[in-house]
Amino acid sequence: MKEIQPFTSNFIEHIKQLLREAQYGLVRSVNSIMVQTYFELGKRIVEHEQSGKDYSDYGEYLLDRLSSELSNEFGKGFSKRKLELIRKFYLTYKIAKTPFSQSIGWSHFLHLIRIEKEEERKFYEIETEANKWSVRELSRQINTSLYERLSLSKDKSAVLKLALKGQILESPADMIKDPYVLEFLNLPEASTYNETELESAIINKLEHFLLELGKGFTFVGRQQRFTFDEEHFRVDLVFYNRILKCFVLIDIKIGKLKHQDLGQMQMYVNYYDRYVKLEEENKTIGIILCKDKKDTLVEITLPENNNQIFASKYELILPSKKELKQLIENKSD
Repeated sequence: MKEIQPFTSNFIEHIKQLLREAQYGLVRSVNSIMVQTYFELGKRIVEHEQSGKDYSDYGEYLLDRLSSELSNEFGKGFSKRKLELIRKFYLTYKIAKTPFSQSIGWSHFLHLIRIEKEEERKFYEIETEANKWSVRELSRQINTSLYERLSLSKDKSAVLKLALKGQILESPADMIKDPYVLEFLNLPEASTYNETELESAIINKLEHFLLELGKGFTFVGRQQRFTFDEEHFRVDLVFYNRILKCFVLIDIKIGKLKHQDLGQMQMYVNYYDRYVKLEEENKTIGIILCKDKKDTLVEITLPENNNQIFASKYELILPSKKELKQLIENKSD
């Protein structure tokens, strides 16, 4: 009799992975069918409404009647409010020329259809598909005005590119946000805290912080020490960006940015460039997160052709989209 081979961990993991992929494919397929069905349903509602004599009166009657009929036939899930959202979904996407992505489900679209500007909505669609954002992640990025924050550091042509292609990391400046939003730390805005406490809060919420940093970041370490001339120095947080192929150093300042802070970060970056990074890796990037900064101080302190040192504000509460949009409009004038 042949000896029966025992199960191996690799064999079991391969089987599990096969089933996970099947489940994921099934979910994507169901999502895709649901989205296409709701789009067609919205289309028929709109077309039928347009045949009515009085749009407002007939539209309300139609949704009430349709909700009642569908609920009786298919159960819960077809409230009047749901049908209103399905109609809005069609009206928002009726000019779309490409098929809906299987990575974006109906729950994602419920957030996307609330965005009025087409270029902003398209940006979030691209990023959701590229990064496989969950509904919760998409909601946070919209609520923290990711599009507006990235737009603030770009000219008009770059903002248009952002809307057409999403966030593409080609240079260090492409990954910088100003401000960074750290509302997930749950630190009261008026609270008194020191830099160590803020740093610890970030480490405790590292997964959230990586999402806020953006694409391609991996965590290297905290309070990374290096020594020269018998003196010790420590970098608050060190990351590596796999897309830009470089180290990213982050220093945290809870007060107003000073020119000495910029000089210190320049020294950190120089050290990593000369003694830590490999020859094939790109130059190190330094980011100073501060509560308050003056752009003029940054511009005067750093070289004109600077592309390694950046200073950004951090916010502990969600920013106002209205204020960010106003800043973008003022920058464009």
